[in-house]
Amino acid sequence: MRVAGITQAQPGDVTFVANARYLPQLAATRASAVIVGRTNGVETRPGCALLYTDDPYSAFARAVALFAPAAAPAHGVDPLASISPDAAIGADASIGPFVTNGAGAAIGARTAVYPSVVVGAGAQVGDDCIIHPHVSIRERVVIGNRVTLHEGVVVGSDGFGFARQKDGTHLKIPQRADVVIEDDVEIGANSTIDRPAVGETRIGAGTKIDNLVHVAHGVTVGRRVLLAAQVGIAGSTTIEDDVMMAGQTGVTGHVRVGRGAVVGAKSAVLQSVDPGAFVTGHPAIPHAAWRRASMLFRRLPSFRKRVEALEQRIAELEEKLAAWQGPPTDR
Repeated sequence: MRVAGITQAQPGDVTFVANARYLPQLAATRASAVIVGRTNGVETRPGCALLYTDDPYSAFARAVALFAPAAAPAHGVDPLASISPDAAIGADASIGPFVTNGAGAAIGARTAVYPSVVVGAGAQVGDDCIIHPHVSIRERVVIGNRVTLHEGVVVGSDGFGFARQKDGTHLKIPQRADVVIEDDVEIGANSTIDRPAVGETRIGAGTKIDNLVHVAHGVTVGRRVLLAAQVGIAGSTTIEDDVMMAGQTGVTGHVRVGRGAVVGAKSAVLQSVDPGAFVTGHPAIPHAAWRRASMLFRRLPSFRKRVEALEQRIAELEEKLAAWQGPPTDR
């Protein structure tokens, strides 16, 4: 038995319907069981068991975990790993080949570190974490418990800080402060979390970050925040709890995005956003205002033609008026 999409499912498979728009496809599915919502109006489906739940999407996620569990690596330290003599490795941890563990670094119990991961000197990784291949955890970074870092993540890279000199050159500002990733955070492939010169960069508990996201130096990201792919957050910005930011959103530095705010895709946040607000656009403004502005924007070509026609009409009327009045006379 496996879990599959409603159109790909075969006899013996389990599928789900979480969105009402997919209900018409239910009649043609070949799945043996379908997870459906209690209130979607589906009462029977010949030859198919209906599993009712209040939250089909969450039930589907649990079914995937049940029927397709991730393969766990073997416990212990691979002979090809390079582990500092004073590094601490927790009970039942898995350290893959070509892992480098720096001086004083600590790996928690039951944490899996896949091949070619670099854990810098003094870094701390908590219990039950999953660190996928080619992750770089820089020196003194603190990673909480049950954190997942996908391929290519860099935590603790230098923040982008330079002081312009009188001769036009740029003097690098040393980035030596702290980076903290709290419990239950997941960070997608090739995302980067920068360290600041002073203070700290912090990712709050339960936050989920997609691929190719950049969190700059000194940023504070709250709890349970969702950051979609290619979000970029400039330095010293605060993202409060429960914020959702859609793909390719950019946030300027030194602003605050209030708790529970939603930022639409490809938006540019250039000033602070109130808690609970829904903003979109460039620059980001309340979503309803942006929709009205977008409608007007699409009509600009027709507006231009109307203005040009009106200008031509006015010019013609002025010519007729001048002809009617005749040439000026000397008095």
